[in-house]
Amino acid sequence: MVATMLSCLAQSYLSTSPETLTKRARVNLLNRPNTLLRFPNSARLTPLPRRRLLPLCFFNAGEDPDSNFQERSQEETNLEWPILKRWEVPWEWQTVSLTSLACGLSFILTGLIETAAIPYLGLKIEELSLDEKAEILFVDQSITTLVVLGVLYGVANTFQPLPEDLFRYDLKEPFNLQKGWVLWAVIGLVGAIIAIALTGAAMSLFRGEDPQRETDALVRLLPLIGSSSISTACLVGITGVLAPILEETVFRGFFMTSLTKWVPTPVSVIISAAVFALAHLTPGEFPQLFVLGTALGFSYAQTRNLVTPITIHAFWNSGVILLLTLLQLQGYDIKELLQATS
Repeated sequence: MVATMLSCLAQSYLSTSPETLTKRARVNLLNRPNTLLRFPNSARLTPLPRRRLLPLCFFNAGEDPDSNFQERSQEETNLEWPILKRWEVPWEWQTVSLTSLACGLSFILTGLIETAAIPYLGLKIEELSLDEKAEILFVDQSITTLVVLGVLYGVANTFQPLPEDLFRYDLKEPFNLQKGWVLWAVIGLVGAIIAIALTGAAMSLFRGEDPQRETDALVRLLPLIGSSSISTACLVGITGVLAPILEETVFRGFFMTSLTKWVPTPVSVIISAAVFALAHLTPGEFPQLFVLGTALGFSYAQTRNLVTPITIHAFWNSGVILLLTLLQLQGYDIKELLQATS
């Protein structure tokens, strides 16, 4: 039966005219999809692109792996320690040098001008009471703070707009784990107290005879400590408010951040702490001041908020004044205690 069918097909094919066969071939060619016409031979020779092997995760099977990679990279970036991040400082070393010199000169000249102006105001220092002397010291420190900060901000404003984390005083989110100024102020203060205590113990252990204590600012303020509530309030205002704002803005807010343009942030913390300790002109207190400056610098680098080191500095200074006042009221000889601990 198969042979019969084949013979019939062959007979019908042979009996068909060549013109009919040509027409049928054209119709079949037009009606049948021809991949060779649509895709040239070069398409068949081009190798398929190699697919990248991606990790399989059944929990995120419907998500884009590239977006997951970007999210992970962003999370890793957020987990980096802010303490290692540098500031984007717009000025060069010439500005840093001249501005630091201008701040130092304005500090010295302001004090000299105020001292020279006191006699012209009809004031005799030796005839003034302790409360009046404390009030004059408070006014003196206020004027000095305004002059020095005015010089600093006057120079900085020529580089507007400044980055947001330069000269930043922010009271928001005080207990944030990463940048909370209250949280890191407590951490920095506790760390500074422990480190300074260990430093003092090490110095007393390896030191021979106790040298005479330098005539630093604290010794000069001794007559005012505990003399009255007005004197105590003025001293707390000087040491616990004005001095921390001035010193932290200059040494941490300007000098330390400027150094990060050329050295890593931890190195800038160390350098600024050394300059901070030297600026107090008390060589015997250099180790303790250096440790305190280091704690202030690292707390500022962590939060990038000047309120943090200002808070640590304020509590440290005012705490010392209040402690000495309490000891004075209890009948202790403060000067003898200071010499014993020097």
